[in-house]
Amino acid sequence: MSTTAASPLPFDTLAERIRALAVNQIAEIADLAREDPEVIKLWIGEGDLPTPPFVVEAAAAAMRAGHTRYTYALGLPALRQALSDYHRRHWGVEVPASRFTVTTGGMNAIMQGLQAVLSPGEEVIFPAPHWPNLAETVKVLGGTPVPVALRQDRPGAFRLDLADIEAAITPKTRVIAINSPSNPTGWVMGKAEMVALRDLARRHGLWILSDEVYNHFTYGNAIAPSFLEVCDASDRLLISNTFSKNWAMTGWRAGWLVFPEGLAPVFDNLSQYNTTSIPTFIQHACVAALEQGDDFIRTMVSRCRDSRQVFAEGLAALPGVKVQPPEGSFYVMFGVEGEADAKALAVRILREAKVGLAPGTAFGPAGQGQLRLCFAIDVPLAEEAMRRLSAFFRARAAAA
Repeated sequence: MSTTAASPLPFDTLAERIRALAVNQIAEIADLAREDPEVIKLWIGEGDLPTPPFVVEAAAAAMRAGHTRYTYALGLPALRQALSDYHRRHWGVEVPASRFTVTTGGMNAIMQGLQAVLSPGEEVIFPAPHWPNLAETVKVLGGTPVPVALRQDRPGAFRLDLADIEAAITPKTRVIAINSPSNPTGWVMGKAEMVALRDLARRHGLWILSDEVYNHFTYGNAIAPSFLEVCDASDRLLISNTFSKNWAMTGWRAGWLVFPEGLAPVFDNLSQYNTTSIPTFIQHACVAALEQGDDFIRTMVSRCRDSRQVFAEGLAALPGVKVQPPEGSFYVMFGVEGEADAKALAVRILREAKVGLAPGTAFGPAGQGQLRLCFAIDVPLAEEAMRRLSAFFRARAAAA
């Protein structure tokens, strides 16, 4: 046997579309200080509450009962029925259990949805700034991401002009992807806009992929609308969602996808060839989250509403900072005057103020000169983060 160490495989032996994937700037910043206990970590979309005990106990009880083996690729029938009941309870829609598949988080829901409808060389249009995973998933599948900039009537006041979406459509366009409430901007698509986009997609024979992860996180009087409220079971509509945000289950890697009637065999196969299924005992925990977790969601949203206020007021008072309170999600994206390198600014803030933020350029070129923070935290922690940011930006202004 040879004892000579093997040479690393050259990078250019990988598939070209994989070599071209962008480095995730959020992870780059986080990797600089993940283990630093002094840093207030607002870079990633994750709240500071633990998973509620009733969910943890449901998983433990399922393991003790022996639910540790393979199960249905589409998901446990009880979980798919609980998902149907959940959508009826919150949006008043009748979506049968036959239209759900359980996935390894929201990311895998998007992956499976695009695997089903996107061919290499086809285009996916989406508003920008955007969650970076969406664009890179399109690239993984050999497609072409087509970002369309959200308009801003004033800094932080984002809106989508559907004429911009229609202008981006080409013969290669296959999907229009919407994330509302939006990560990173907090923009929320209204129901009338959804109807208009539905009609646009019907005219052009396009699919809509709607990422509705943050629907509960709105700060007006109502839950954010769902495309399920305005579309038929036969529309070319895919809805992705996750258990991560509503029930503080980011590490559980559980999500779901809603697909048109009649496509269950397709997504049964896709689940088999992606993951086979997510762990059976986690699916039992998901049933508990859906059936017992509405009060926990209300607690999460209430905490976010209070911390949102802390950051909205605090950032607005800072020199050189332009901010508008977000309509939804649990992120604030704010502009910083005179900054040409958002990533370098995020590194400075991390090192000098011990606050971890995501650079706006992590969300595409439209995010240059901006930063994003996650406010899914308790008010005292938000107040401390705001004190540190205030000191940084006032010192920056004084040095200018």
